[in-house]
Amino acid sequence: MSTIQQILKDCRSGMEKGIENAKREFGSIRSGKASPNMLDTVRVEMYGQQMQLNQVASVASPDPRTLLVTPYDKGQTKVIEKAIRESDLGLEPSTQSGVIRVPLPSMNEQRRKELVKVVHKLAEEGKVTVRHARTEARDKLKKLEGVSEDDKKHAEKDLQKVHDDYIGKIDTLVKAKESEIMAV
Repeated sequence: MSTIQQILKDCRSGMEKGIENAKREFGSIRSGKASPNMLDTVRVEMYGQQMQLNQVASVASPDPRTLLVTPYDKGQTKVIEKAIRESDLGLEPSTQSGVIRVPLPSMNEQRRKELVKVVHKLAEEGKVTVRHARTEARDKLKKLEGVSEDDKKHAEKDLQKVHDDYIGKIDTLVKAKESEIMAV
């Protein structure tokens, strides 16, 4: 049988998933600096199947404007380069002695604003996860037996406080990512 503490604990872990997911999604959005996980969305056709880039090559960022992609199988260099070029990231990779250099173009104002919109959309998905966890927990609280109405009311207040904290955390992440993107 669940207790108020258990319900709140489960709710917190559900909300934590929303935050972790938002952080991971934000990481793949390009700001001014090169980051290896920017290429996480690139898929490469290899050995007869679609594979994630990070499964077929290592990605490093030696400086803020460049990514270096080192294929595990040197024979697949051209295939990987083509996959990066054809991804919707707008990148122009070039191969030099088996290593793919991916210079990052500087971003214009319009592109930055588009990325901020994407961040807001992803943040909303995180908030939906948080709200869903709250609703689920609230339903469980209402069904609890052998617990006084006062305890249930207090638990609902605690639940709302936890919800507000997590929504606040997502808003903080959004502000940080937004200023990172808009910084020239």
